Amino acid sequence: MISCKNIYYRYGRKAPWVLDDFSHTFASGIHLIKGYSGCGKSTLLRIIGGYLRQQRGQIEIDGYANNGRKFRKEDLGFVFQQLNLLPLASVQRNLHLSAALAGIPKQKREENVAYFLKRLGLEDFTKRLPKSMSGGQQQRATIARALIKEPEVLLLDEPTSGLDDLNTEVILKVLSDFVTEGKRIAIICTHDTRLDRIAHDIVDFNRFLPLEGHLEALA
Repeated sequence: MISCKNIYYRYGRKAPWVLDDFSHTFASGIHLIKGYSGCGKSTLLRIIGGYLRQQRGQIEIDGYANNGRKFRKEDLGFVFQQLNLLPLASVQRNLHLSAALAGIPKQKREENVAYFLKRLGLEDFTKRLPKSMSGGQQQRATIARALIKEPEVLLLDEPTSGLDDLNTEVILKVLSDFVTEGKRIAIICTHDTRLDRIAHDIVDFNRFLPLEGHLEALA
């Protein structure tokens, strides 16, 4: 379980709060975070993952004293919007390095690499560099990299953005199986309504965050 208690965050001392007294508990299952661009969805993911530090409030994660380096190494899989695949490493090498950094033994590492490449339809792209692949193929490779250490917590930022329906179906199936079979937690920031049917919980930021000025006329 992940508990967010009274989280505040802003980018600069005089900037408005991006997160203003946000509280929510994430149990096992798939949670979608929705809301207009700039409302704090990605910021919240980075705070939960320990890549940003909130100015006020607490993040509590079962089994860990905090969401620091130990948690990120052992039990966190993160998919950034920017994908962040190593550009000079093959897809297979990207996955192996991620698993090695997590301390997964070599034999288990090789099994996991083969398994997730196959599940995400990338077995024919193992030796390819990211720059030689389509955006959709890179997205699937990034998700495979996040799953490779079989983390207890998955944080995904727009994982199906720009993908066609068939590739989205592949990702939904893999994520749903991975989370529900292992009783894990996945928190997904998304505008994609195609993900709604696999969600156990939907957090709509639009319900409790102030509307940006240029959108008020549409409300």
